[in-house]
Amino acid sequence: MRRVAIKIAYMGAGFCGSQYQPGLRTVVGDVISDLIMVHPKRDMEWFDIKPSSRTDAGVNALDNVIAINTDFDDNIVLLRALNSVSKSIFYRGITDVSVDFNPRFANSRVYRYVLPSDGLDIDLAKECARLFIGEHDFIRFCKVYEDKPTVTTMDSIDVIEKIGYLELIFHSQYFLWNMIRKISAAIDSVARGRRTLDDVRRALDGEDIQFGIARPEALTLMEVNYDDLSFTFPEKDAYQERLDEELFMIMTKNTFLSSL
Repeated sequence: MRRVAIKIAYMGAGFCGSQYQPGLRTVVGDVISDLIMVHPKRDMEWFDIKPSSRTDAGVNALDNVIAINTDFDDNIVLLRALNSVSKSIFYRGITDVSVDFNPRFANSRVYRYVLPSDGLDIDLAKECARLFIGEHDFIRFCKVYEDKPTVTTMDSIDVIEKIGYLELIFHSQYFLWNMIRKISAAIDSVARGRRTLDDVRRALDGEDIQFGIARPEALTLMEVNYDDLSFTFPEKDAYQERLDEELFMIMTKNTFLSSL
């Protein structure tokens, strides 16, 4: 038995979040099914799956990380085996880790949120984003879970204008539950003139001001980084056929919708 960390990617549509929930389709649930198919003599408990980051229903990931046990001696062979049986998860990179490695203790995480830019005041969006940088009590910008602290540090938020949309790139060591979606909703609301910068300041000071929560489908976990780990990324040929099929379906849908 060996312990490895694997970088996985997935579209959030169709999943009831990432965490395992009996009776519901989740990311970890699909990972377990894939693992059992390539380790037929093992059950789900044996793999001792530990994910780095939880994602809500509908949220995408390009770079989530899971730590698992495996019988495979060759990491690349393991990735190829998993990609050959998977219908929903892309197994992208892999590295050996110690038995006590906890993927939740990452050095940094990067998320991207996409907003339609039509009607947005871009300069106001950038000014609003700057208010969230640094250490704050984000109690008005997260879903409070039991007695979990709500004070954390936002390292940076990049606001990047694209054709037809705006990218919000969030950098921090960790994020609170629904934190990015609530901050994105606040930035969108201010940039559309529905709320003010002062409303955001007062909410960060603890005043009970709500900005709503942005839709999950526009959120993607982009990176989970560990200073002391180096992942191997094999060629995409192991899942290229499935990737091409997904891209074709997206192109077909876009062609149909643009024709309406």
